[in-house]
Amino acid sequence: MKTSRRDFVKKISLATSGILINNITANNSFSFSKSNNLMAVSTWDETIKSTQKAYEILEQNKSSLDAVEYGIRVAEDDPNIRTVGIGGYPDENGIVTLDASIMDWKGNAGSVAAVENIKNVISLARLVMEKTKHVMIVGNGAKNFALECGMKEENLLTEQSKQDYLDWKSKNINQNRIDHDTIGMLAIDSKGNMSGGVSTSGMAYKMHGRVGDSPIIGAALFVDNQVGGAVATGLGELVIKTCGAFLIVEKMREGYSPEHACKIAIDRIKKLLKNNERTQVGFIALRKDGKLGAYSIVPNFSYCVAKNKKQNIFYSKYLLKN
Repeated sequence: MKTSRRDFVKKISLATSGILINNITANNSFSFSKSNNLMAVSTWDETIKSTQKAYEILEQNKSSLDAVEYGIRVAEDDPNIRTVGIGGYPDENGIVTLDASIMDWKGNAGSVAAVENIKNVISLARLVMEKTKHVMIVGNGAKNFALECGMKEENLLTEQSKQDYLDWKSKNINQNRIDHDTIGMLAIDSKGNMSGGVSTSGMAYKMHGRVGDSPIIGAALFVDNQVGGAVATGLGELVIKTCGAFLIVEKMREGYSPEHACKIAIDRIKKLLKNNERTQVGFIALRKDGKLGAYSIVPNFSYCVAKNKKQNIFYSKYLLKN
């Protein structure tokens, strides 16, 4: 049986990380105790090291914002995760461009889009949030701001990504890859405050300049510290059109469970699908009391959860069979 990229990365990650993994299941339930309310969640099983890092930071009594930033940086630094940071798939011109967003428990937010040659765009998004009056900075403006803040410029196109791009180009395939596994993360710290973040290299071989949902507050990411937060992964155009993360948080505010709120967002997206289209969008929602839920369009949307000093991998319920 052929091993998929994600399965291979997961096996390597689990073999080398030395962390405890419980049985994978479609269902989960977490509840807070006053003595231990730390929690971190992230999209896709291959980001389990990111979740582990985030939880370690939470255990150091640092903020959920720190946990999200440094947890996501682990994925951005890993060239084997091909849809985030260094080694991410390039666009149709062979250029790696990155998008990211971050949001804290006070409602502060920052994001960057179409950034070239800056690896840790989640940190750049935080700099936008904390050091400017703006929410989003894009392109060369974002890159120049990063350099002004002391971030280093580097080539993000690894040899493997370059070879994949050349293979794709030689076949004259007039379409993009759709397996773009954005990392989205939510965390709750010891003070009960929630933050979230998203980072991605976007759709592989996309049109140069294309920006998806990842840097758009309310689409791929939204946090309301009185209610909870949500993050998205998958085909960004569909998430943008439905304001997915914001919709989910508002549904949780109305009393829907996190899973049900995610399903409502997926149902909205289904109305946009044409000709029995089979594409993937997945949502994770984390309520302020620690209740967690997820839902996706098609099967195999996995996500990681760190709670009570344990790492868990789950698969969401889904709307359509393959």
